[in-house]
Amino acid sequence: MRDARFHETALVDSNHIGEGTRVWAYAHILSGARIGRDCNICDHTFIENDVIIGDRVTIKCGVQLWDGLRVEDDVFIGPNATFTNDRFPRSKQHLAEHPQTIIKRGASIGANATLAPGIIIGEMAMVGAGSVVTHNAPPYSKLAGNPARIIGYVDAKPERGYVDATPETPAAKLVEEVRDRTSLGEAAVYRLPRAKDLRGSLSFGEVHSQIPFEVKRYFLVFNVASEHIRGEHAHRTLHQFLVCVAGQCRVVTDDGTSRHEVVLDSPAKGVHIPPMVWATEYKFTRDAVLLVLASEYYDAEDYIRDYADFLALRQRPR
Repeated sequence: MRDARFHETALVDSNHIGEGTRVWAYAHILSGARIGRDCNICDHTFIENDVIIGDRVTIKCGVQLWDGLRVEDDVFIGPNATFTNDRFPRSKQHLAEHPQTIIKRGASIGANATLAPGIIIGEMAMVGAGSVVTHNAPPYSKLAGNPARIIGYVDAKPERGYVDATPETPAAKLVEEVRDRTSLGEAAVYRLPRAKDLRGSLSFGEVHSQIPFEVKRYFLVFNVASEHIRGEHAHRTLHQFLVCVAGQCRVVTDDGTSRHEVVLDSPAKGVHIPPMVWATEYKFTRDAVLLVLASEYYDAEDYIRDYADFLALRQRPR
């Protein structure tokens, strides 16, 4: 505990406190807790035994960290955030083992947020103040509300020319047409040919023209509740082409370097997602039907479902 500093009113029972960590007034840390380097543990904080905290973590005033919590490096926990570790608590009845709640690297938990036990808050996710989080939060997601829903993604560059709805501008709209092909890092958004006359509208795409691969499979995603998300994975070798043939949804692509967000709101618009690009679909309208064209038959081994594994693979020479 060299160079760790404890306020004279703090009660620190643990011998596992990292160098440079500061513990402020009236904090209580039990003997089994493990806390990393350069952390800031603010006033009136309580940390139970089976808690592991990484380096450079900030825990603001009035926070209690209960058994089963794992906090990775560079996490921010706002004042009076509440963590739970028993879904069905009863007085004088104790669990033999508490479910693990994991706060991944760089995530931020807003003031007065409440987290259900056994969930994972992904890397760099942002939980808004007062949110009630009952399910896992994807990496880089922004959550708000009760129950918390994804309202966006951190650092995701919006589609060029797209304007979100506001009180002043009720209808979201594109103020500039998408070009035939617009880069989204390694992914791309396409404007598909569209014909319209008195009989109605028709849109199409041709393989090796608008669709840059041979199609071997398709599937449809529909009846998705607006608070739910799809995707959250990458593929090792598979190409995909996404078209929202009814309703609207949003697609976030991540090539390990940059994130982009596209609104799919027309059958005349599609997104090509090549291999080794992480993709997430969210904000589905109730009537949304998402068509996905795939370059290969289904292969469970082709999926990369852990974001940390995805980043590690991206860093390898290809």
